[in-house]
Amino acid sequence: MTTKEASDNSHRVLVTGSGKGIGRAIALQLAEDGYDIAVHCRSDRASAEKVVAEIEALGQKASLLVFDVSDRTAAREAIESDIEQHGAYYGAVCNAGVTRDGAFPSLTEDDWDSVLETNLGGFYNVLHPLIMPMIQKRKGGRVVTIASVSGIAGNRGQVNYSASKGGVIAATKALALELAKRKITVNCVAPGLIETDMTEELEHEKQIMSMIPLRRAGKPEEVAGLVGYLFQPSAAYITRQVFSVNGGLV
Repeated sequence: MTTKEASDNSHRVLVTGSGKGIGRAIALQLAEDGYDIAVHCRSDRASAEKVVAEIEALGQKASLLVFDVSDRTAAREAIESDIEQHGAYYGAVCNAGVTRDGAFPSLTEDDWDSVLETNLGGFYNVLHPLIMPMIQKRKGGRVVTIASVSGIAGNRGQVNYSASKGGVIAATKALALELAKRKITVNCVAPGLIETDMTEELEHEKQIMSMIPLRRAGKPEEVAGLVGYLFQPSAAYITRQVFSVNGGLV
Protein backbone atom coordinates (compact mmCIF):
# COMPACT_ATOMS: atom_id res chain seq x y z
CA MET A 1 0.00 0.00 0.00
CA THR A 2 1.32 3.43 -0.88
CA THR A 3 1.29 6.33 1.54
CA LYS A 4 -1.29 8.13 -0.60
CA GLU A 5 -3.64 5.11 -0.63
CA ALA A 6 -3.45 4.75 3.14
CA SER A 7 -4.05 8.45 3.76
CA ASP A 8 -6.90 8.70 1.27
CA ASN A 9 -8.71 5.87 3.02
CA SER A 10 -8.03 7.22 6.53
CA HIS A 11 -6.22 3.99 7.37
CA ARG A 12 -5.22 4.39 10.98
CA VAL A 13 -3.95 1.61 13.22
CA LEU A 14 -3.82 1.28 17.00
CA VAL A 15 -0.71 -0.56 18.22
CA THR A 16 -0.73 -1.28 21.95
CA GLY A 17 2.53 -1.40 23.84
CA SER A 18 4.23 0.52 21.05
CA GLY A 19 6.61 2.64 23.11
CA LYS A 20 9.43 0.11 22.77
CA GLY A 21 10.39 -3.40 21.70
CA ILE A 22 8.19 -5.35 19.32
CA GLY A 23 5.38 -2.81 19.53
CA ARG A 24 7.66 0.05 18.51
CA ALA A 25 8.99 -1.96 15.58
CA ILE A 26 5.44 -2.76 14.45
CA ALA A 27 4.33 0.87 14.71
CA LEU A 28 7.29 2.04 12.64
CA GLN A 29 6.82 -0.73 10.06
CA LEU A 30 3.17 0.20 9.56
CA ALA A 31 4.07 3.89 9.37
CA GLU A 32 6.63 3.10 6.68
CA ASP A 33 3.87 1.25 4.85
CA GLY A 34 1.71 4.37 4.87
CA TYR A 35 -0.49 4.01 7.93
CA ASP A 36 -1.20 6.65 10.54
CA ILE A 37 -0.61 5.22 14.00
CA ALA A 38 -2.24 5.49 17.40
CA VAL A 39 0.75 4.85 19.66
CA HIS A 40 0.03 3.40 23.09
CA CYS A 41 1.91 3.02 26.35
CA ARG A 42 1.01 2.24 29.94
CA SER A 43 3.43 4.51 31.79
CA ASP A 44 6.63 5.26 29.82
CA ARG A 45 5.28 8.32 28.06
CA ALA A 46 8.75 9.62 27.15
CA SER A 47 9.57 6.52 25.07
CA ALA A 48 6.14 6.60 23.41
CA GLU A 49 6.54 10.27 22.50
CA LYS A 50 9.82 9.41 20.77
CA VAL A 51 7.96 6.83 18.68
CA VAL A 52 5.34 9.46 17.81
CA ALA A 53 8.15 11.74 16.60
CA GLU A 54 9.68 8.91 14.55
CA ILE A 55 6.33 8.22 12.89
CA GLU A 56 5.82 11.89 12.09
CA ALA A 57 9.34 12.00 10.63
CA LEU A 58 8.19 9.27 8.24
CA GLY A 59 5.42 11.57 7.04
CA GLN A 60 2.55 9.90 8.89
CA LYS A 61 0.22 11.18 11.59
CA ALA A 62 0.40 9.82 15.13
CA SER A 63 -1.64 10.16 18.29
CA LEU A 64 -0.70 8.95 21.77
CA LEU A 65 -2.91 6.96 24.13
CA VAL A 66 -1.81 6.30 27.72
CA PHE A 67 -3.67 3.62 29.68
CA ASP A 68 -3.27 0.19 31.27
CA VAL A 69 -4.80 -2.47 29.01
CA SER A 70 -5.87 -4.41 32.10
CA ASP A 71 -8.02 -1.44 33.19
CA ARG A 72 -11.26 -1.92 31.27
CA THR A 73 -12.71 1.50 32.01
CA ALA A 74 -9.51 3.39 31.22
CA ALA A 75 -9.01 1.46 27.98
CA ARG A 76 -12.56 2.09 26.80
CA GLU A 77 -12.47 5.79 27.64
CA ALA A 78 -9.13 6.37 25.92
CA ILE A 79 -10.02 4.42 22.78
CA GLU A 80 -13.49 5.91 22.43
CA SER A 81 -12.04 9.41 22.86
CA ASP A 82 -9.40 8.76 20.20
CA ILE A 83 -12.00 7.41 17.79
CA GLU A 84 -14.24 10.41 18.43
CA GLN A 85 -11.36 12.76 17.58
CA HIS A 86 -9.81 10.92 14.65
CA GLY A 87 -12.37 8.41 13.39
CA ALA A 88 -12.58 4.62 13.47
CA TYR A 89 -9.45 2.55 13.15
CA TYR A 90 -8.72 0.50 10.06
CA GLY A 91 -6.78 -1.95 12.18
CA ALA A 92 -5.43 -2.84 15.59
CA VAL A 93 -2.40 -4.73 16.84
CA CYS A 94 -2.79 -6.12 20.37
CA ASN A 95 0.82 -6.28 21.47
CA ALA A 96 0.92 -5.06 25.09
CA GLY A 97 1.73 -7.82 27.56
CA VAL A 98 3.51 -8.73 30.78
CA THR A 99 5.24 -11.73 32.34
CA ARG A 100 5.45 -12.89 35.96
CA ASP A 101 7.50 -16.06 35.62
CA GLY A 102 8.01 -18.71 38.27
CA ALA A 103 7.34 -22.36 39.06
CA PHE A 104 3.60 -22.91 39.46
CA PRO A 105 3.71 -23.66 43.24
CA SER A 106 5.46 -20.33 43.80
CA LEU A 107 3.04 -18.21 41.74
CA THR A 108 1.06 -15.78 43.85
CA GLU A 109 -2.53 -14.84 43.15
CA ASP A 110 -1.26 -11.49 41.89
CA ASP A 111 1.23 -13.21 39.56
CA TRP A 112 -1.65 -15.15 38.04
CA ASP A 113 -4.22 -12.36 37.95
CA SER A 114 -1.98 -9.61 36.60
CA VAL A 115 -0.76 -11.71 33.68
CA LEU A 116 -4.22 -13.01 32.75
CA GLU A 117 -5.87 -9.62 33.18
CA THR A 118 -3.25 -7.87 31.05
CA ASN A 119 -2.57 -10.40 28.31
CA LEU A 120 -5.98 -12.02 27.91
CA GLY A 121 -8.20 -9.39 29.52
CA GLY A 122 -6.45 -6.81 27.36
CA PHE A 123 -7.78 -8.60 24.27
CA TYR A 124 -11.34 -7.74 25.30
CA ASN A 125 -10.55 -4.36 26.84
CA VAL A 126 -8.80 -3.06 23.72
CA LEU A 127 -10.76 -4.67 20.90
CA HIS A 128 -14.30 -4.42 22.25
CA PRO A 129 -14.52 -0.59 22.10
CA LEU A 130 -13.10 -0.38 18.58
CA ILE A 131 -14.68 -3.28 16.69
CA MET A 132 -18.16 -1.79 16.16
CA PRO A 133 -16.77 1.49 14.77
CA MET A 134 -14.62 -0.60 12.39
CA ILE A 135 -17.68 -2.57 11.29
CA GLN A 136 -19.78 0.57 10.85
CA LYS A 137 -17.09 2.11 8.67
CA ARG A 138 -17.78 -0.67 6.13
CA LYS A 139 -14.25 -0.63 4.74
CA GLY A 140 -12.98 -3.91 6.13
CA GLY A 141 -9.98 -3.95 8.39
CA ARG A 142 -7.18 -5.90 10.00
CA VAL A 143 -6.65 -7.17 13.53
CA VAL A 144 -3.40 -8.82 14.60
CA THR A 145 -2.82 -10.19 18.07
CA ILE A 146 0.63 -10.94 19.44
CA ALA A 147 0.75 -14.23 21.35
CA SER A 148 3.83 -16.35 22.03
CA VAL A 149 5.38 -19.73 21.43
CA SER A 150 4.42 -20.33 25.07
CA GLY A 151 0.78 -20.09 24.07
CA ILE A 152 1.28 -22.83 21.47
CA ALA A 153 3.46 -25.32 23.31
CA GLY A 154 3.44 -24.17 26.93
CA ASN A 155 6.64 -23.33 28.75
CA ARG A 156 8.15 -24.38 32.07
CA GLY A 157 7.94 -21.57 34.60
CA GLN A 158 5.29 -19.75 32.57
CA VAL A 159 2.01 -21.45 33.40
CA ASN A 160 0.28 -18.10 33.79
CA TYR A 161 1.84 -16.59 30.66
CA SER A 162 1.18 -19.74 28.61
CA ALA A 163 -2.46 -19.76 29.72
CA SER A 164 -2.91 -16.11 28.82
CA LYS A 165 -1.34 -16.43 25.38
CA GLY A 166 -3.13 -19.70 24.64
CA GLY A 167 -6.34 -17.85 25.42
CA VAL A 168 -5.37 -15.06 23.03
CA ILE A 169 -4.83 -17.61 20.26
CA ALA A 170 -8.24 -19.20 20.81
CA ALA A 171 -9.98 -15.82 21.08
CA THR A 172 -8.28 -14.67 17.88
CA LYS A 173 -9.56 -17.67 15.94
CA ALA A 174 -13.09 -17.22 17.27
CA LEU A 175 -13.17 -13.50 16.51
CA ALA A 176 -11.91 -14.18 12.99
CA LEU A 177 -15.01 -16.28 12.34
CA GLU A 178 -17.31 -13.52 13.58
CA LEU A 179 -15.68 -10.74 11.56
CA ALA A 180 -14.97 -12.55 8.29
CA LYS A 181 -18.25 -11.48 6.68
CA ARG A 182 -17.32 -7.89 7.51
CA LYS A 183 -14.08 -8.26 5.52
CA ILE A 184 -12.06 -7.79 8.70
CA THR A 185 -9.26 -10.32 8.96
CA VAL A 186 -8.04 -11.46 12.37
CA ASN A 187 -4.71 -13.23 12.72
CA CYS A 188 -2.18 -14.02 15.42
CA VAL A 189 1.61 -13.76 15.41
CA ALA A 190 3.37 -15.92 18.00
CA PRO A 191 6.99 -14.90 18.55
CA GLY A 192 9.60 -17.04 20.22
CA LEU A 193 12.68 -15.56 21.89
CA ILE A 194 12.97 -11.98 20.63
CA GLU A 195 15.55 -9.40 21.70
CA THR A 196 13.49 -7.12 23.98
CA ASP A 197 13.60 -5.80 27.54
CA MET A 198 11.16 -8.56 28.52
CA THR A 199 13.36 -11.42 27.31
CA GLU A 200 16.50 -9.92 28.83
CA GLU A 201 15.00 -10.80 32.21
CA LEU A 202 14.69 -14.53 31.42
CA GLU A 203 16.99 -16.55 33.65
CA HIS A 204 16.92 -19.55 31.28
CA GLU A 205 17.67 -17.61 28.08
CA LYS A 206 20.84 -19.65 27.32
CA GLN A 207 18.92 -22.89 27.69
CA ILE A 208 16.25 -21.66 25.28
CA MET A 209 18.90 -20.48 22.80
CA SER A 210 20.36 -24.00 22.63
CA MET A 211 16.93 -25.31 21.63
CA ILE A 212 16.47 -22.87 18.73
CA PRO A 213 17.58 -24.39 15.40
CA LEU A 214 18.74 -20.98 14.13
CA ARG A 215 20.77 -20.56 17.35
CA ARG A 216 19.85 -16.93 17.91
CA ALA A 217 17.11 -14.72 19.23
CA GLY A 218 14.87 -12.96 16.77
CA LYS A 219 14.74 -9.22 16.25
CA PRO A 220 11.67 -7.04 16.79
CA GLU A 221 11.86 -5.98 13.15
CA GLU A 222 11.45 -9.61 12.06
CA VAL A 223 8.15 -9.81 13.91
CA ALA A 224 7.12 -6.40 12.59
CA GLY A 225 7.82 -7.48 9.02
CA LEU A 226 5.26 -10.27 9.28
CA VAL A 227 2.68 -8.01 10.90
CA GLY A 228 3.25 -5.48 8.15
CA TYR A 229 2.57 -8.12 5.53
CA LEU A 230 -0.73 -9.06 7.19
CA PHE A 231 -1.84 -5.46 6.66
CA GLN A 232 -1.04 -5.54 2.94
CA PRO A 233 -3.77 -5.92 0.28
CA SER A 234 -2.11 -9.17 -0.80
CA ALA A 235 -2.93 -10.65 2.63
CA ALA A 236 -6.68 -10.03 2.34
CA TYR A 237 -7.45 -13.76 2.02
CA ILE A 238 -5.54 -14.69 5.17
CA THR A 239 -7.54 -14.91 8.38
CA ARG A 240 -7.88 -17.10 11.51
CA GLN A 241 -4.22 -18.14 11.30
CA VAL A 242 -1.38 -18.32 13.83
CA PHE A 243 2.07 -17.46 12.50
CA SER A 244 5.16 -18.52 14.43
CA VAL A 245 8.31 -16.40 14.41
CA ASN A 246 10.61 -18.52 16.55
CA GLY A 247 13.65 -19.67 14.59
CA GLY A 248 12.25 -23.19 14.30
CA LEU A 249 11.76 -23.69 18.06
CA VAL A 250 8.38 -25.41 17.52
